[in-house]
Amino acid sequence: MWIILAFGSALFAGVTAILAKIGVKKVDSMLATAIRTIIILLFSWLMVFIVGSWETTYAIDQKSLLFLILSGLATGASWLCYFKALQLGDVNKVTPIDKFSTVLTMILAIIILREPVTLSKSIGMVAIALGTYLMVYKKDTLREQTTSYSNTWLVYALLSALFASLTAILAKIGIVGVESNLGTAIRTAVVLIMAWLIVFMTGRYREIKTINKKSWIFLCLSGITTGLSWLCYFKALQDGQASIVVPIDKLSIIITVAFSYFFLKEKLNTKSFVGLILIVAGTMTLLLP
Repeated sequence: MWIILAFGSALFAGVTAILAKIGVKKVDSMLATAIRTIIILLFSWLMVFIVGSWETTYAIDQKSLLFLILSGLATGASWLCYFKALQLGDVNKVTPIDKFSTVLTMILAIIILREPVTLSKSIGMVAIALGTYLMVYKKDTLREQTTSYSNTWLVYALLSALFASLTAILAKIGIVGVESNLGTAIRTAVVLIMAWLIVFMTGRYREIKTINKKSWIFLCLSGITTGLSWLCYFKALQDGQASIVVPIDKLSIIITVAFSYFFLKEKLNTKSFVGLILIVAGTMTLLLP
């Protein structure tokens, strides 16, 4: 069941990237993240009350609470970097780098969580890393990537991947013994506080009145799909292995690339397409015993 939930997480995450790309086009990325988090928080706590897990809040021990908070902080940092990178660069460039967090997560899961190392995992990691390289470093955009503009989105994308990998490991530790919906809601509350603190400290809250109706709609929709993705993801993470759940979740790149082609008119060249195949093949290899 946890594998199905992991695939569900990938589906909703893939849709989220496109909705967010459209939503943040004319909105400051930090402000957009803060707004989306409100939707996610409402959605996640609604699920907590629906399943009745709010009654177990008092039973959460200090260790779990600490790691859930740390996971929330890492998530907030990852989101801020990711949506800034989306605002500056193409979806087809930013998403593959963000998905490189798969490899980082697997390495951390093996070292910290003592998850077993198998031949299939090793092959999968190499394939995902190589595929990411091929999708990002295109010959026809090599000159473009040397510009400060391109380097800026690249830095944000790499930081997003780093914080995303820390999120998975911290959440895996913190969610032990905690109902997954409740754990997601607690983490989201931390992200909300972090995002709005930054918005108010930087004065970006003044830009709320300039957001148009279209951006509001897509930001809200991306918040809903993120909430759905999180609920599936952390339930799968609670029941399954982090080194397998995370890679499956990163298959959202297929959904993202497909939607970016049809709706954003972003196309893949041959090298990037080969990279995409390697990422998918590497991810599927991880499911082998």
